[in-house]
Amino acid sequence: MASKGERDVEIHVSSPLPDDRDAARPLLPAACEAYSVSAAILPFFFPALGGLLYGYDIGATSGATISLKSPTSSGTAWHDLSSVQTGLVVSGSLYGALIGSATAFTIADFLGRRRELVVSSIMYLIGALLTAVAPNFLIMVVGRFLYGIGIGLAMHAAPMYIAETAPSQIRGMLISLKEFFIVLGMLLGYIVGNLFVEVISGWRYMYATSAPICVIMGIGMCWLPCSPRWLLLCATQGKGDLRETKENATRCLCRLRGQASPDLVSEQVNLILEELSYVGEEKKAGFSEIFQGKCLKAMIIGCGLVFFQQVTGQPSVLYYAATIFQSAGFSGASDATRVSILLGLLKLIMTGVAVLVVDKLGRRPLLIGGVSGIAVSLFLLSSYYTLFTGAPYVAVIALLLYVGCYQLSFGPIGWLMISEVFPLKLRGRGLSVAVLVNFASNALVTFAFSPLEDLIGTGVLFASFGVIAVASLAFIFCIVPETKGLTLEEIEAKL
Repeated sequence: MASKGERDVEIHVSSPLPDDRDAARPLLPAACEAYSVSAAILPFFFPALGGLLYGYDIGATSGATISLKSPTSSGTAWHDLSSVQTGLVVSGSLYGALIGSATAFTIADFLGRRRELVVSSIMYLIGALLTAVAPNFLIMVVGRFLYGIGIGLAMHAAPMYIAETAPSQIRGMLISLKEFFIVLGMLLGYIVGNLFVEVISGWRYMYATSAPICVIMGIGMCWLPCSPRWLLLCATQGKGDLRETKENATRCLCRLRGQASPDLVSEQVNLILEELSYVGEEKKAGFSEIFQGKCLKAMIIGCGLVFFQQVTGQPSVLYYAATIFQSAGFSGASDATRVSILLGLLKLIMTGVAVLVVDKLGRRPLLIGGVSGIAVSLFLLSSYYTLFTGAPYVAVIALLLYVGCYQLSFGPIGWLMISEVFPLKLRGRGLSVAVLVNFASNALVTFAFSPLEDLIGTGVLFASFGVIAVASLAFIFCIVPETKGLTLEEIEAKL
């Protein structure tokens, strides 16, 4: 049962609304969002497993490629993979994620957040099993591709479902905790990879280990209620009887809030409907609307954040982690796997810190502080490759600083902000574009890194990433708003 204190909390919009008409909008007060903590756990946990499976794939693949290419432990006759084939194994899920993100643009609003996550869990399961039992290279790549489609759908629907079902008081913590699950999945993948890396056909076990998690995610999402906001949006657009849908949305919200007063839940449903009516959500969204008005501003904020998240060098810095630690004396294969686990632990700890403080400090302070640290760390890495080549400790310090600051800022806050800023009518399509930009930017940086390194040198390349980090800091200062403590409807009004 939510305490009396929780019900008495009020949330105020800190910045003035554009005009008197907007000032009269039926914004949702926090008093309507009384909730039970125990009831909020499972609506977060099952969608967050989609993030854990994404992180697990990253961690497990690093060990699986070693196992797959080993003449002694591969357990296959096709272990002698070319660099292109190895690249397809590693990046196959990334290609699939790009397709999954693009597919979400057209099917997300039809399926709804819950069913999209169910479909995601099915794609995860098929992809994991197909990869694990692959009799040849082609089947393995198909499995990696299907698993990637699951990633694209999950990373689109999970933050939306959590954002639309979580109480505003803890929404930031829960969505940031999804990033914690991604890092936890990476750590789990590193550990499983370390356990099976010397086992015959160990790569099969690495990929098969994710299958039980896929099943748990799918069953859990089938059990959870639909997003009440999505149900009400469908009803206002003529998809179903409004009165019946309103009753269904009230039942769903009662489950999501636990033992909160039914009267308060009913009041919140009424206020959401009033807000939908006020902003004209009864009209079906067209493609052009994504690039107009408040959605355009949301698109600039969301896509800008996930773009800078990748082009500040995140894939490349992690790619260079093994080389940096080898120069510091960790040269053995066993050393490399243990260092990966330690790096995963650091990411987990720093993400945990962000989760604990995001709803207290706010989004902007974490972004500004973390991205400032990222810029410093990138210039330090550049100096190691240009000025301090005989001092590997400089690179190690820069790497640890980068990882810590990234997990305080871009890591969790990027996913949090894109789930908050889009208006309800266009949230599904807007978020799919943002997720597509994320994976496309990741692919761009990953594939362009080696040619650019050969062209301008490692030191200059990391300095360039540092300049981009400074530009992203200016973007955050000028464009990104603070959304701490606001309901999704208040954020929409603020934009």
